[in-house]
Amino acid sequence: MKLSYRLLAFMMALIGCIAALGLAASAAPLPKEKEKEHEGTKIDSGSFGVYQNGHRVGTETFSIYQTGNGSVIQSEFKTANTPPDLQTSELQLTAQGDIRRYQWTEVSPEQAESEVTPDNEFLMQRWRSGPQGKEQEQPYLLTVSTSILDDYFFIQREVLVWKFLAAACKQDKGQVQCPVKQRTRFATMNPHGHSSAALSAEFLGREKVALKNGPQDLLKLELQTETATWQLWLDDQFKVMKISIVGENTEVERD
Repeated sequence: MKLSYRLLAFMMALIGCIAALGLAASAAPLPKEKEKEHEGTKIDSGSFGVYQNGHRVGTETFSIYQTGNGSVIQSEFKTANTPPDLQTSELQLTAQGDIRRYQWTEVSPEQAESEVTPDNEFLMQRWRSGPQGKEQEQPYLLTVSTSILDDYFFIQREVLVWKFLAAACKQDKGQVQCPVKQRTRFATMNPHGHSSAALSAEFLGREKVALKNGPQDLLKLELQTETATWQLWLDDQFKVMKISIVGENTEVERD
């Protein structure tokens, strides 16, 4: 029997992974102000090391909160060079996992900002470069259920994986079971690249993976678009432990 959205959300709540799956039955109104950290319960946080050809090139520090309106995913990406390049993002979702607001900010070396919000049934992006830059906007024929997958913010892949679990998996004898090699499609948006793409998600079973703290038996999933493939490994709490960008010699590992 396929899990309902609310049932899987309840199961995730028992193991601390409830952010993107939601608990309420109706959509929350759009916020007038950004959520604050103290308004939510933190359910995942930490950092990812980003490696290219075996060398650490950056760090993403992230937090996921469950709030009264849904969830908030905050992230900061900092490169390893001196002085570092620095970007931040905040993704606000309704209790159903729909977009309420997404903001990206480049702090250095340049200054820029971008915001994605619902516009009637679809999405609108507004951005500017520099403190005095002229605001530009771009509409998208994408609904609020679209998944944000921005450059440099890998925690957003974890949020998408939770959506996949809600859509494709089922409960069997108290355990979440996912069909192997069955693809589920999602619409995604990359605000930094001003682009959108169809993405397929697939559960590949379990695999023993060598991590810094030793080998672990992890769940393996694959996310694929026409131009990129990400392989992800999750622990039994459905938290991403490692990501590999296929063909790019780029790996991401939870610190």
